[in-house]
Amino acid sequence: MNYTKVDIDKWSRGSLFQFYIEKMRIVMSLTVDINVAPLITYTKKNGLKFYPAMIWVVSKVINSHDEFKYSWDTDGNLIRWDSISPSYTVFNRDDECFSKFVTEYMDDIFEFYQRTVDDQRKYQEERAIIGNQPQNFFDVSCLPWVKYKHFDVHVFDEGKFLAPVVTWGKYEVQNGNALMPLTMNIHHAVADGFHLSRFFNEVQELIDSYAE
Repeated sequence: MNYTKVDIDKWSRGSLFQFYIEKMRIVMSLTVDINVAPLITYTKKNGLKFYPAMIWVVSKVINSHDEFKYSWDTDGNLIRWDSISPSYTVFNRDDECFSKFVTEYMDDIFEFYQRTVDDQRKYQEERAIIGNQPQNFFDVSCLPWVKYKHFDVHVFDEGKFLAPVVTWGKYEVQNGNALMPLTMNIHHAVADGFHLSRFFNEVQELIDSYAE
């Protein structure tokens, strides 16, 4: 878990960061419909499950941009992780509860996928937040039972949780497209509407790159 300490006074975003941390704590939430049809086709062709593949897509885009990798060290200093891994849920139908754990991000989709398979096998009997959760994580969850218009998550802390919270819902097939709502919540101290928009655009571009 390597990171760099951020000198807020020398950071180009320093004054904005301090304003949104100290005076106006805002978390932005945006939902956009993403066409996941190319990813569905790709996963079926390669014998992959959609859920971990989509986690990888989101993780790859998030790891491409510094604004999604900020956090705090144990002394309360602002830091930027070199990489950040997804903390995701796995639903258990038997008791309608879930397991939540982290799979270390890998740049290769197949390597990451195999790690998710191994982790799910290891923790499949757990019904809790697994104790392997590192500090450099962002949150991922899925609502595959409903096609929603908007989704919002409220983190009840001191208003200093900086990592992204990503959620998606059920996709619907329309005219050859599979439209799926994708949501990101992010603290305004580290990101603006521009960064949110770029995230969704790059997720779509990455998925489109798998089109045959």
